[in-house]
Amino acid sequence: MSTPANPPEKPGATPEPAPGGGAAPGNGFLLEAVGVTKAFGGLVAVDDVNFSIPPRSIVSVIGPNGAGKTTFFNMLTGLYKPTLGRISFAGEDVTGRRPDKITKSGMARTFQNIRLFGTMSAVENVMVGGHSRTKAGLLGSVLRTPGVRREEKLSREKARETLAYVGLRPESFDQISVNLSYGDQRRLEIARALASDPKLLLLDEPTAGMNPNESARLTAFMRQLRDERDLTILLIEHDMKVVMEVSEYVTVLDHGQKIAEGKPQDVRKDERVIEAYLGKQG
Repeated sequence: MSTPANPPEKPGATPEPAPGGGAAPGNGFLLEAVGVTKAFGGLVAVDDVNFSIPPRSIVSVIGPNGAGKTTFFNMLTGLYKPTLGRISFAGEDVTGRRPDKITKSGMARTFQNIRLFGTMSAVENVMVGGHSRTKAGLLGSVLRTPGVRREEKLSREKARETLAYVGLRPESFDQISVNLSYGDQRRLEIARALASDPKLLLLDEPTAGMNPNESARLTAFMRQLRDERDLTILLIEHDMKVVMEVSEYVTVLDHGQKIAEGKPQDVRKDERVIEAYLGKQG
């Protein structure tokens, strides 16, 4: 069992090994955020958050609407630059690094609102996701050299394999993404993220809009990804059934501040968490 992102301090306490004993840089965490803050003018959306993830773990970030969860994700993945604080990934300082550079270092994500290239096929969307791992330069792409054509053929084959892996049917591979069902679009977005061969996969409300059966399948698939592909998974999720079933540890944000973290069964009984979701009683 892994340690929570920031466990309560205990004299002499040392982190337990990450799930499966996966290798981790430095202090044993794949990703670590220290004192991360994001202010938009006078509004502080994320306030001095410390957060860390061991490798091969599944961790959820939860909180009521407006808690700062997506803003926090956006800083981890380079869409926003932190106002204060430091973010390190795989032993490197990635604070404020461009999103494409962060993707290349091994971090990939999906979005709360699906962001696919609507007029591209499913295969083409996944090929775009794998672009950070290709070697073709601008000149080679323009001239269509044999090496570029070979690399494109391999990229297309890998895209089809990845689509099959996430559960899309072969007949949907060449359909434009806007014509796919909502559930298939969600799976396609995960396939596009996987195409970059990430070490850390960030999922922003992956079960949004899914029925209970689809959510259950995705929950099982997240465990499969961790076990078969040695992935670490961080997710924002509102479906508490999914959170409780898939997460090893949970961090709770409210009004941009971290108010609780720990094992799911402990977090759901925390009075601050109950108050954040339900308001003060009496």
